[in-house]
Amino acid sequence: MPDNLRSQVVTQGPARSPNRAMLRAVGFEDQDFTKPIVGVANGYSTITPCNMGLNDLALRAQAGIRAAGAMPQMFGTITISDGISMGTEGMKYSLVSREVIADSIETVCSGQSMDGVLAIGGCDKNMPGAMIAIARLNIPAIFVYGGTIKPGHYNGRDLTVVSAFEAVGEYSTGRMDASELLEVERRACPGAGSCGGMYTANTMSSAFEAMGMSLIYSSTMAAEDAEKAESAEKSGFVLLEAIRNQILPRQILTRQAFENAISVIMAVGGSTNAVLHLLAIAHATGVTLSLDDFETIRARVPVLCDLKPSGRYVATDLHRAGGIPQVMKMLLVQGLLHGDALTITGQTIAELLADIPAEPRGDQDVIRPWQNPLYSQGHLAILRGNLAAEGSVAKITGVKKPKITGPARVFDSEEAALAAILAGQIKAGDVIVIRYEGPKGGPGMREMLAPTSAIIGARLGDSVGLITDGRFSGGTYGMVVGHVAPEAAVGGAIALVQEGDTIVIDADARLLQLQVPEPELERRRAAWQPPKPRYTTGVLAKYAKLVSSSSIGAVTDL
Repeated sequence: MPDNLRSQVVTQGPARSPNRAMLRAVGFEDQDFTKPIVGVANGYSTITPCNMGLNDLALRAQAGIRAAGAMPQMFGTITISDGISMGTEGMKYSLVSREVIADSIETVCSGQSMDGVLAIGGCDKNMPGAMIAIARLNIPAIFVYGGTIKPGHYNGRDLTVVSAFEAVGEYSTGRMDASELLEVERRACPGAGSCGGMYTANTMSSAFEAMGMSLIYSSTMAAEDAEKAESAEKSGFVLLEAIRNQILPRQILTRQAFENAISVIMAVGGSTNAVLHLLAIAHATGVTLSLDDFETIRARVPVLCDLKPSGRYVATDLHRAGGIPQVMKMLLVQGLLHGDALTITGQTIAELLADIPAEPRGDQDVIRPWQNPLYSQGHLAILRGNLAAEGSVAKITGVKKPKITGPARVFDSEEAALAAILAGQIKAGDVIVIRYEGPKGGPGMREMLAPTSAIIGARLGDSVGLITDGRFSGGTYGMVVGHVAPEAAVGGAIALVQEGDTIVIDADARLLQLQVPEPELERRRAAWQPPKPRYTTGVLAKYAKLVSSSSIGAVTDL
């Protein structure tokens, strides 16, 4: 047993009897006071399909912990459904929820002196929030992903939640009638699980498997399949072994683990949000990680998987094709993965992958052979220039025109931009600027799935650019650049753009440039005044005061 505060509280003689009395009330018996106490951080809610199956998994995990010889103590944490809040004021709370989740798990585990923690999450911010807490706590821990949703089906094609957003764009331009729009809406999300493409939830679950903080194959399992519950129970047993052997998160979450995660994210075509979240987790862990590291790894790792949003397949297809272990083995064979990195099982990455074939099966085309990748280099690029001195993040693969030079169409909110798109006011060649939506300015750095989907639905995805100091959904694709830093609210250059200014987005050159002479920019900068805070009380006001730049992960504990 580790010599920690928990063991002192519950085992040291008569003087500790008040503490023991409280534990007896929740089910402890005499023989239980020498067992490890393990927190089960349960993100269950009926707010979103991503999380509505989590309680069943939590109960299975709890059973595994108990059978392995420990005492589980379950507690709840929150979630915000990005898909439901998307395009509304409520979306401002999404990234904020990452911090609330992290703080709540840290608070309970420290306050109750847990010997370990098993965290279960579904929707996007559950995962980085839990991992930030795990990194801060540095007690044995494992993450259990709630699982992906199965695809919906309509007219012979697979549907995801993004299909519904794109259908709105098609409807607004007259390419879809109201009855078809309703059918897409009805069928897009058929049951429990997180959004089905390689969007943010599946991207982060894949990253955690690559980092060794979740069990092998668990990141692409369907929420409703029996193997997901079995994996949750097994996670309880594995965690108990980690407690006995004192395998700690910071032994796993090394620089090598973060590089492995980034390599896998590039190979599967993951979400831009992974950049923000991995920077934040690295900060909590004490690992040095920067935007430039993503660009370095992007240059050497190809995109191997043909997955939505820009590809054809969903996460359940990837699972049947061999899942993340198959992708990892291909990277390992090519020297692009650190095989000696430790995992929560006590094995190394190379040991876990020993029996995985070096190339994918020939009867599937979700995972491409190494010699025939979807793209020769990774898809998440870091763009810089006078519009993004601290950097910005773009998905650049699958874009037919990697360079757009056009007039700025400037909007100070997502709503204003969306209204203009739906009204047909955006034309081919325009560069949409959505600002004051950053971490401080939003506050909360909203995702821009509604306007980007409307652009795709209007068939302008290859001819219109969009830049923002906000974020994008993992379901976004097209010539879009997010996380522009410094953000407008702190006087970043994006605040100085005027309607009609020429903007260059050059993916090949990694450039985001405002074609305005420097003397004119200085004149505008001198005249610029920071806007009044949109919120002066409550959690959003608190967040705006604390949050850092997106270029370092939008963290709140600097």
